[in-house]
Amino acid sequence: MLLQDQISRVVKHSVAYSFAFSQPFSFYVDAYPMMQNEILEQSNMLKYGMQHESVRMLQHKLQRLSYYDSSIDGEFGVLTEYALKKFQEDHLMDQNGKADQDTIKAIINKEEDYYEDILEQHELTFSFGDRGDDVKEVQEALFYFGYYRDDIDGIYGEKSNEAVKAYKQDTGMEIHHIEAEVHEETVETPQIASVEVEQTEQESANKQSDNMTNEATETNPEPSVPEENTSSSTSSVSVSEIISSAKDHLGTPYRWGGTSTSGFDCSGYLQYVFNRLGANLPRTVSEIWNATKQVEQPSVGDIVFFETYKPGPSHAGIYLGDGKFIHASESNGVDISELSMSYWSERYLGAKRVTLD
Repeated sequence: MLLQDQISRVVKHSVAYSFAFSQPFSFYVDAYPMMQNEILEQSNMLKYGMQHESVRMLQHKLQRLSYYDSSIDGEFGVLTEYALKKFQEDHLMDQNGKADQDTIKAIINKEEDYYEDILEQHELTFSFGDRGDDVKEVQEALFYFGYYRDDIDGIYGEKSNEAVKAYKQDTGMEIHHIEAEVHEETVETPQIASVEVEQTEQESANKQSDNMTNEATETNPEPSVPEENTSSSTSSVSVSEIISSAKDHLGTPYRWGGTSTSGFDCSGYLQYVFNRLGANLPRTVSEIWNATKQVEQPSVGDIVFFETYKPGPSHAGIYLGDGKFIHASESNGVDISELSMSYWSERYLGAKRVTLD
């Protein structure tokens, strides 16, 4: 509980990161790469002679990018300074050997590129039981971007497969159905066909009814079927209801793929909040972006979008006013954050409103 409180204070209030961080906290941070990035970006300056958990994160990233090959000990020594100078030289930056804001941002961007390249280089057509370095590399990359939350063991199992499918869905790639999945789809297909037949018959009946009543409604035409509130709308759902429903779940833990009160991911949380109020949202952030209306400035109840681990909208939350928004964060579960925080302000894409078609 003490650890959770400490993390909450760090993330919510952006306090300076002191030497008091314990070893368990460093393990926690290792499990959430995006939180690593946020903590590093909140560090004012890392330089020679410092001993800090942020230095340890910096060393880890420099090692991943093949600039640092010594121990990851959190001590900013000669080798860490040399690695930074080499990185700065390669990227045409001031070679001061210090981890200032520009250098940290450049390192994070290169690390993201590194993991994106891994996912682009592999065909991602593994089968259950596949093992090896290729599987392990993909697991690491999916873990970095928040799709995979399990042991990085180089064994392709159910959770690895779910992570690959989610990544492909978000990036528009063709999903390869392996044997275990084909069976499920084969069972469901006749049911889908049956529904389509019923829908066709119903549409035919509706058309006949429309033709019979056409003359009577010619001078004052009205829709033959009353419109239903199947789309989300801030005009049909009060702002107070949205905010109240959103805050009901403060503290709910983050869970990749989560869509219930036992754990949410960011889009699962939005979908749950709005759907309970009769306003149906799609499942992914990119789909929610496409289904909502652009506004110049966010109002309370609007959805604010961010570009985090990939180009385009990949994270979103509900605007609360006063520069705050509520969202399912990877590091702290359902939480309230400030738009002014550098991590969010630099990744902000805009606000959109949930409206009726």
